[in-house]
Amino acid sequence: MNAERLLALFERISEAPDAIPRLRRFILDLAVRGKLVEQDPEDEPAEELIRLISTEKARLAQAGKIKRFKPLPPITGEEVLEELPKGWSLSRLGCLIDLISGQHLQPSEYSENPADGLPYITGPSDFSPGGICITRYALVRKAVAFKGQLLLTAKGSGVGKIAICDIQEVAISRQLMALTAIGWNDRYLALVTHRLAVKLQSEARSLIPGISRQDVENFVLPLPPLAEQHRIVAKVDKLMTLCDQLEAARTQRVQCRERLVAASLQRLNQPSDDPEAFRSDARFALQVLPSLTNTPAQIKQLRQTILNLAVRGKLVEQDPEDEPAEQLLSAVLKAPWQKKRKPIPTAFDDKSKTLVKLPLPDSWTWATIEAIVPPDETVTYGILKPVWVADGVPTVRVTEMKTGSIDTSRLPCCDPVRAEKFRKTTLKEWDLLISKDGTIGKTVFVPASLAGGNITQHVIRLPISSQLCRPYIRIAIDSPYCQSYMRGETKGVALQGVNVGDFRKMPIPLPPLAEQHRIVAKVDELMALCDQLEQQLSQGEESRRGLLEAVLQEALADSQADLVLEGRA
Repeated sequence: MNAERLLALFERISEAPDAIPRLRRFILDLAVRGKLVEQDPEDEPAEELIRLISTEKARLAQAGKIKRFKPLPPITGEEVLEELPKGWSLSRLGCLIDLISGQHLQPSEYSENPADGLPYITGPSDFSPGGICITRYALVRKAVAFKGQLLLTAKGSGVGKIAICDIQEVAISRQLMALTAIGWNDRYLALVTHRLAVKLQSEARSLIPGISRQDVENFVLPLPPLAEQHRIVAKVDKLMTLCDQLEAARTQRVQCRERLVAASLQRLNQPSDDPEAFRSDARFALQVLPSLTNTPAQIKQLRQTILNLAVRGKLVEQDPEDEPAEQLLSAVLKAPWQKKRKPIPTAFDDKSKTLVKLPLPDSWTWATIEAIVPPDETVTYGILKPVWVADGVPTVRVTEMKTGSIDTSRLPCCDPVRAEKFRKTTLKEWDLLISKDGTIGKTVFVPASLAGGNITQHVIRLPISSQLCRPYIRIAIDSPYCQSYMRGETKGVALQGVNVGDFRKMPIPLPPLAEQHRIVAKVDELMALCDQLEQQLSQGEESRRGLLEAVLQEALADSQADLVLEGRA
């Protein structure tokens, strides 16, 4: 594979979420396996380099400049994973480096005053792109790293992170190690150490990740000749710069696309008073959004926009022949069975007035939740402290409320005696369930198969008058306006939830009955489009990942990786 082919494909594969990080890892993998640059038969073999390093380590230990070291075990055949390039040789990393383990300082042993002592770093939080960031100073001298040494995070959440010490001296905590390459390229040591960290992380030997001194010293390192180390480091620098450029270009594309999507959705969410201008905006958005919407978050925004338009009367045209919603609501409230209950207030409280300021079409009106409930029913929550049994009353929890359906595969059952005390929330087909605690505002209709079941205290049961289009009521409650109302009415500390009394007073925009049905049909149509976009997005990601895998495998099969990423120099 040559550079032209890789770059031609990269426009497609770079859209995969992990494309560039994988490309970086791929480059590093090639680097430490001798597949990134060509071998030169004139280079002094690594075997001779290892002999010189051993001699130098012994001299430094004899002079007291480094600690004396214990012999490491010989390399076994099981540790030789692949054939080495010509001129390379295997060695344990501990034979090639000096390693200083950090030591913990008590609070009394350091301060934040620069005049007090030696700079002191405690972990990767002190690493920054511009160099080591110093905020503490050691009052005692324990473990000290020097300029040019490689700092390796050995413990904690940042395990494996590395940095080059860029100050003359620095005290290091027990979370860090300082590594010195003795007689070989310290930048190549950084590449090797990165591979060691990746290897240990992939093995995931413990819940709390850590790299021990033994891990570092016993690591089997394929060592190239010194001259080849220099060439590898130079090539890696060049290719990482290319990755930086590709990443910057990808980021710019993503940001541009996100701005265009956001602008299109904003124009729909704040439509013009001019109907023709709005229709033009809507046509443009529907034309471009499918090609621009390429993240789950954008599709979620599109769904919210559809619901927003639906409850503002902007999704379908109004028909002057439709019976006004005022008359529909009046008919619901004046039905003979409504006389059985107390009068329903027609005025909204102060908390609701902000929402009802939303302008609606002339044929629409506002109604409270309690106004759309049959007289012999009530809006309430379910069973307090249910008693779970193997065979009893199927009881819906928030956990079982999925997008558009109830997961009945693991539906728990409540003791019938306990459930009987909460018979007001016995479920009927077409009851609307709303989660009121924790995850607030999830909605789902009760299917016929769950009629006779019940709910827990974290779920609201909303029976809806048969004189209304029930799916429209769900659309209204799912809309950003009602969801915002419910979140604004949350109470509680340990588990925030919606007060049922406040929920009963929640205002919802009510269109004429015929328009309710038209809105439901249009929302179903557009949500199906969103489903298709999500499916295409998922398939596209899988396709790009597959292409990326194929490209990298093809490159790996090439014995001369110069041809993989750049072409023969």
